[in-house]
Amino acid sequence: MNAAAKPLAAGTLSAKPLAVAHRGDPYRFRENTLPSVESALAAGADAVEVDVQLTRDRVPVLLHDRTLERLWGDARSIDRVTADQLEELRQGPLAVPTLAEAVKAVTAVEGRRLLIDLDDAGPAAAAWSVVTGLGAEAAVAFCGPTTAMLAVRELSPDAEIALTWKQPRMPVRALLDDLRPRYLNPPFGLVTPEFTAAAAERGLAVSTWTADLRRTMRRLRDTGVASITSNRIGVLRSVLDGRG
Repeated sequence: MNAAAKPLAAGTLSAKPLAVAHRGDPYRFRENTLPSVESALAAGADAVEVDVQLTRDRVPVLLHDRTLERLWGDARSIDRVTADQLEELRQGPLAVPTLAEAVKAVTAVEGRRLLIDLDDAGPAAAAWSVVTGLGAEAAVAFCGPTTAMLAVRELSPDAEIALTWKQPRMPVRALLDDLRPRYLNPPFGLVTPEFTAAAAERGLAVSTWTADLRRTMRRLRDTGVASITSNRIGVLRSVLDGRG
């Protein structure tokens, strides 16, 4: 376990937001692959966000879509393919990695974290099993909609959660009490200083996605968010460090 790993987000209005790489560094390497993850780390990402799906033999792998069509030119759905069969799609260093491989790549770099994005509750148990099996609980956080995050919370009272939230109003107190998220995770268009202040009143930091323009990154930086997710991690790093 990487004991030096920081929380996903700084959690105070005065701290510099953390830079989260969306699916790795997809402008340089194919998203959700190990070269993309490693490139994001080299570019200074504080955390790398990845998507997880389950293969036919229920191995958690990095993939956003339900099928392999868009990225790998294979029309099969991921739940029809075994983890071993995915190796047939390898294109040099590019392949569909397992979640375990991604966890190892991120935790090998001191202080970096992995953010696992779950669109639904299906992969939650298998993903958590991988994380705990590698002793990486302190280096991993989860984000996603309510049903997925409730599944994570049922698995662990201590898992770090960012609740993906697409409404301008705050979640009701009953949901927050059940879920106990650390972060509210809205798309960047919803984020204003008033939104972050309202979240802070409820004990929540704000993590936001997916900002790819410098002017958007600067605006978000000034709203008091705790982390910003981007497809352009090098650009985001320079903006947050005051170099762009």
